[in-house]
Amino acid sequence: MTVDAKALAENLTAAVPFARTVGITIADVRVDGDDISATATLPDEERLHNHVAGPHAGAIFALGETASGAVVMAAFGEHLALGTPLAVRAEIAYRKLATGPVRAVARLGRPVADVLAELTAGERPEFPVSIEVTRADGAVTTEMTVVWTIRPHR
Repeated sequence: MTVDAKALAENLTAAVPFARTVGITIADVRVDGDDISATATLPDEERLHNHVAGPHAGAIFALGETASGAVVMAAFGEHLALGTPLAVRAEIAYRKLATGPVRAVARLGRPVADVLAELTAGERPEFPVSIEVTRADGAVTTEMTVVWTIRPHR
């Protein structure tokens, strides 16, 4: 499968205006078999800061969720005729103080073929996308998992 990372990023930010509002950028999307990842960045802007001058927890969550959405689109975008992707739940752990610009790297947690097999069998598959948020010095500030589903069209 070949993914046009630039087109995917443009389509995602067009479909999800909130990502544009906070300045999230999809910097990279990679597909190598079932190893599917996306990198998103959040700028260091005062309007996004919390009380300790780092990015607000909500902005970090939005960054991770957006990166996970890019992974979902890279993995399943060509199958949208079958269903609508939706985030089901998320878990987030803030590990270290985030300061400056931050980036999130998201990775698909299940083989694409397994998810598609459940979907084509009429089921509503769930699959995790793990996310790691780092600051410029490489320190991991946040770990997150977003569980997604694809709701079959009826």
